[in-house]
Amino acid sequence: MSLRYILLASSLFLASASHAQAGPPAKKKLNIICIVTDDQAAWSVGAYGNRQVVTPNMDRLAREGALFRNAFVTTPVCSPSRASYLTGRYGTQVRITDWISPREAAGGVGVPEVALTWPEVLRRQGYLTALIGKWHLGMLPRFHPTRNGFDHFFGFVGGGAAPMNPVMEENGKERKMKGYGGDLLTDNAIEFITKNKAKSFAMCLHFREPHAPYAPTPPEDAAVYKDLDPKIPAFKGLDVAQVKKLTREYYAAVHSVDRNLGRLLKALEELGLLEDTIIVFTSDHGYCIGHHGIWHKGNGIWIVGGVNGPRRPNMFDVNLRVPLMIRWPRVIRPGTVVEQMVSNIDTFPTVLGMLGVPRPKDYRQEGADFSPILRGEKTPWREEVFSQYDIHNSAQGFMRSIRTPRWHLVRYCLANDMDELYDIENDPGEMKNLIRNPKHQETASKLRTRLDAWMRSIDDPVLRLEAAQK
Repeated sequence: MSLRYILLASSLFLASASHAQAGPPAKKKLNIICIVTDDQAAWSVGAYGNRQVVTPNMDRLAREGALFRNAFVTTPVCSPSRASYLTGRYGTQVRITDWISPREAAGGVGVPEVALTWPEVLRRQGYLTALIGKWHLGMLPRFHPTRNGFDHFFGFVGGGAAPMNPVMEENGKERKMKGYGGDLLTDNAIEFITKNKAKSFAMCLHFREPHAPYAPTPPEDAAVYKDLDPKIPAFKGLDVAQVKKLTREYYAAVHSVDRNLGRLLKALEELGLLEDTIIVFTSDHGYCIGHHGIWHKGNGIWIVGGVNGPRRPNMFDVNLRVPLMIRWPRVIRPGTVVEQMVSNIDTFPTVLGMLGVPRPKDYRQEGADFSPILRGEKTPWREEVFSQYDIHNSAQGFMRSIRTPRWHLVRYCLANDMDELYDIENDPGEMKNLIRNPKHQETASKLRTRLDAWMRSIDDPVLRLEAAQK
């Protein structure tokens, strides 16, 4: 037998043994896409009962997945809410308690290094991660998305961009781009998933819409509501024509998100990725257009009596409640409705739970994993959600909130006679403050006790301020 034959046979044997030991290639993990809109209330989605809006793709997610009837946020403005969504910590725990103003951003306010993001956890597990759209968690280099868990970033690090021809960052450089912002973000998202379809990816798509200014929107979105006579809140002193105009423009911006969601779903289908991708759709907080006589969110302004302003800091349900739909192929039964109360602070553990990724043992986060609920498992669940808001831009206040299935208590810390108590069961619009009603003093006292216990559990700095004031 020749030496050449022996060497050839040996190499074939070793190759065969190596292949046998390696086994079949590892199965590709599920992808996840988390879509967060800006300033979108639950009342602006058809699946939540609005018969005037046209949101077929958002409704599709609810129809093919799960719709949450009681989804809330930790803070009714963007930056602290987004921090909670990504880190699983409350705003006071990461020192982001109001939207980060340009002046604060320049002074070094941003998500701290000790606050781990769930995209970073996934990146360590081999996922390719991307943030496309809004960041608003710090503008200095150390706060950049690529320093906080994301391999790819396309969008804007500040709080906003023009709806048309916006300035965006691409490949580390900012430039003015031509086109509608929502379309540009979706173009980049589709490009990202197309390029990386063979990999396991986790993508955050953060639209600026329907944040004000709502217009201009593309003609195909504006035309849908051109002749609509929208239903608006009944509140004494509203300028009806103004509120209806704003509502039409807001709906058009919502429609642009829905249209682009449709483009994304179509791309996933064409790439054969739809059934291997979890899709989460939500918003950073709710919104008012005339509700309670105000416009915008937790830092809204009065829009009654022919004036716009001053600020009306608030924690109304309409600003804390958000749409939340999750499509999880082969797991969530289509048409599932979730009644349990969840918060966006639950995103950190729930994303990891859905993907089967263990939570870091050395990192404290405050959320709870609701993925067992989506699997149809019977699991103990909370009976309340908590929220906080320390407004310091254009107004000042320290608000804390406890929301149960029936009651909503809002406590104005460091202030007298400003607390609010609403019976959601009998007053879902929160129009009647019961805090001074003798019949409900026991209820208010019990809620305050639970709220105080939560504040102590997260070492809320307001407790120290209150102690110093006594």
